[in-house]
Amino acid sequence: MFDILAKDKIIADKAFNRWMVPPAALFIHLSIGMIYGVSIFWPELTKLIGTECAPSVTFFERIFTTSCDWLRSDVVWTFAIAIVFLGMSAALFGHWLEKAGPRKAGFAAAIAWGGGLMITSLGASFHQLWLIWLGMGVVGGIGLGLGYISPVSTLIKWFPDRRGLATGMAIMGFGGGAMIGMPLGDSLISSYGVAQTFFIMGCIYVVSMTIGAFGYRVPAEGWKPEGWKPAEKKASTMISANHVHVNVAHKTPQFWLLWGVLCLNVSAGIGVLAVAKPMFQEIAKSSFDPLIIGAVATGFGALLSFANIIGRIFWASSSDFLGRKLTYAVFFSLGTALYLSAPWAGLNQYIATFVLINLVILTMYGGGFATIPAYLADIFGTQHVGAIHGRLLTAWSLAGIIGPMLISYLREYQLALGIPPDQAYNSSFKILALLLVLGFILNLLIRPVNKKFHMSEQELKAEQNIATQKTESLIATTKTNVGMQNILLPVAWLVVGIPIALGISNALQKGLIIFQ
Repeated sequence: MFDILAKDKIIADKAFNRWMVPPAALFIHLSIGMIYGVSIFWPELTKLIGTECAPSVTFFERIFTTSCDWLRSDVVWTFAIAIVFLGMSAALFGHWLEKAGPRKAGFAAAIAWGGGLMITSLGASFHQLWLIWLGMGVVGGIGLGLGYISPVSTLIKWFPDRRGLATGMAIMGFGGGAMIGMPLGDSLISSYGVAQTFFIMGCIYVVSMTIGAFGYRVPAEGWKPEGWKPAEKKASTMISANHVHVNVAHKTPQFWLLWGVLCLNVSAGIGVLAVAKPMFQEIAKSSFDPLIIGAVATGFGALLSFANIIGRIFWASSSDFLGRKLTYAVFFSLGTALYLSAPWAGLNQYIATFVLINLVILTMYGGGFATIPAYLADIFGTQHVGAIHGRLLTAWSLAGIIGPMLISYLREYQLALGIPPDQAYNSSFKILALLLVLGFILNLLIRPVNKKFHMSEQELKAEQNIATQKTESLIATTKTNVGMQNILLPVAWLVVGIPIALGISNALQKGLIIFQ
């Protein structure tokens, strides 16, 4: 029954148009990207009962309580757990994905992410925090990991001439998912309540991600774009012409330096995203009418998502010309200055400036994610880049704890000291800036991989020959219907493009209130 999901069944022939693959990736990434918009649920989840828990109620008691409300730090753990399982599942299943293919991984991601949200709806209905952690955190997190890595190595192979652009397209939707999902979630919460909203969105995402999974195709072994001459692209010593096996990559210092670079860059940005809406409400509440501050805060979250998606395309594409190392040097140096400036802007109620600072930060956060697969392909070659990328994403797991928990617990500590809520995030921003300084140093240390770690020509040819012999007989069974493809290509781009355009329009409309 599941033969249609197998990698053998999706090998493209020469008539296939590679521009069919990015929309398939966007179907999936626009769905799982809603993880960046889950801060809209925190205010609702912390007032389901209507009674605050007494200080004597412990953290473990709150996991199972049905008599009092959870703390915000309790529910924010859901986001952290999801990111942890994203990284763990990406590392665990990355090598399997290379063999099973992106369609099977994408379909599994649809079931896990959508099903996880449905489990979360039960947790909200019965006021069981452990069910919410299990649903969106564990099961949903596995879906995030599978969905996130499913298109990366595929698009790098379809676009070897523009690795940065390819990875930018591959995960652009992950940055824009919240831009579409947050307004949808707000609307559904207002109409049906938070528990029902989780269930409805879970159903929507199962359908959209399944459509994306069935749109994936993989190139035949040895395929190259017509007219592309790879020898002319090897001008940089940081772009290797050799390949490193996934089982060897973690033995190189370059892997761990890149691991640290990703972890530190993500820790800084993810902390802001995890608490975007409530943070803005507390910092900017004196500058807006209490009746509209919630809507404006949602607009702030949507603008952050817009910056995230723009950064993934802009910085990843720019890295094709700047180089990956220089691009990351910009992220860390400029990011440090911006994080140090954010408390000043918030303290003085320069809200428009505060928003602009965070928007630029989020472009570099998204750009870091989109650039890292191309960085890996440059350093380790493309033969095992998908599996290596999956293992590197364990850095995201740690960052998913460091960033959100740093901001959440430091906020509660600051409030306990009597510091006003609008100033409770200042120390967090300064600590996040220090993380970026360390990231800058790690990035400077990255050098080309020692040739002793490279795959030998015999090893590489053996792998490629096995794949070539296996696929030559299968291509004939997957003939492309060119006429149908010519119809589906613009339709596919419209289907993903219209929600993105509407999300951008909605984000800009709500965001403009901030600058008035």
